[in-house]
Order: sequence, then structure tokens, then C-alpha cells
Amino acid sequence: DIGDIIRGKDLYLGDKKKSKMKPKEKNLNRNCKKFSRKYIVKCRQMGSYKNATDKTVKNFYQLREDWWYANRETVWKAMTCEAPESASYFRKTCDGGENPTATQGNCKCINGDVPTYFDYVPQYLR
Repeated sequence: DIGDIIRGKDLYLGDKKKSKMKPKEKNLNRNCKKFSRKYIVKCRQMGSYKNATDKTVKNFYQLREDWWYANRETVWKAMTCEAPESASYFRKTCDGGENPTATQGNCKCINGDVPTYFDYVPQYLR
């Protein structure tokens, strides 16, 4: 899903396609590092991230995790903004826990929460 792609967790396509994926993965990693460096420089200029070093840049996966955590609700709203009133998510995902409920109109939970408690469950188990 989109969260896995943003966080860089959706790169495995099986052994046959693995060798073809390596160059793409390297390119993705290079671009993420480049973005991370720009982000750190900008933050240093703004006075935050004072202790940021190149070691921080190496941990760009954490930056991606943080970005997803901060923006997943906005991404979900953007993806479902034109969803018809009758649209619902294919699994009961609202309220998590033992008794999850289905999304209501426009693929949204009754309380407006994002129905993505699957964020840290591997895709093949969803």
C-alpha cells in the first residue's frame, strides 16, 4: 500500500525479479538520501536540527517513517476525497481492537479517523 511505498518497505517482488529491482532500489535510496540532506540543511538554516550530521542522513528510513506518521491522515483524505458516499474499505478497520467496524461513507470511520491500523503488518498478512 501507499504507506509501505513511502516508507520503503514495498520493494520485494520475489527472487526472479529481485535482480531487476536492485538498480531501482539503489536509485530510490540515492534520491531519499539527497532529499534527507536537503531537509537537514533547511532545518539547520531554520535553527532546528542543530545536531544533525551526515550520520542522520544515513537513517533516511526513519525520516520516511516520521513523514508517513505525520502525513498519513492527509494522504488518506486526498485519496478518498472524491469517493462516493457508498464507498467503503474492503475490511473492517475502524476502531481497531477486537471489534473493528466497517468504514462509513466516503471510506471514513465514523469519528473521522484514518482506517489504517495495518501500517506495521506485512502486506502478505493483510
